[in-house]
Amino acid sequence: QVQLAESGGGSVQAGGSLRLSCQASEVTKCMGWFRHGSRKDSEGVAIIYSTTGNTHYGNAVKGRFTISQDNAKKTVYLQMNNLKPEDTAVYVCAADCLLPSTAVAALGFGDEFRYKGQGTQVTVSS
Repeated sequence: QVQLAESGGGSVQAGGSLRLSCQASEVTKCMGWFRHGSRKDSEGVAIIYSTTGNTHYGNAVKGRFTISQDNAKKTVYLQMNNLKPEDTAVYVCAADCLLPSTAVAALGFGDEFRYKGQGTQVTVSS
């Protein structure tokens, strides 16, 4: 069982930035973030594959969010810039993707991870 500890959520005005961190109890083949918005459905945000460094992003955040990793610290980061009110959601850190990078690139992703954190709230005001 992989344990995940998230930090960095909070409130910010539109156009601002936040950085989320997630430390895992062990390194897995990939880690990422998905979010639950007002409609409570899961939306993929970002994935990073540990051995290749391959990254994928949800269409809504491309060009604004960046995922990175520090394998030595077993930590993944999500830098969120130019935040918009529609980014308001609970952001959930997750590990051990159920889909390979090729499938994610072709089909996109949501919450297809084996392990999931508790989530951290991000609120963006206009």
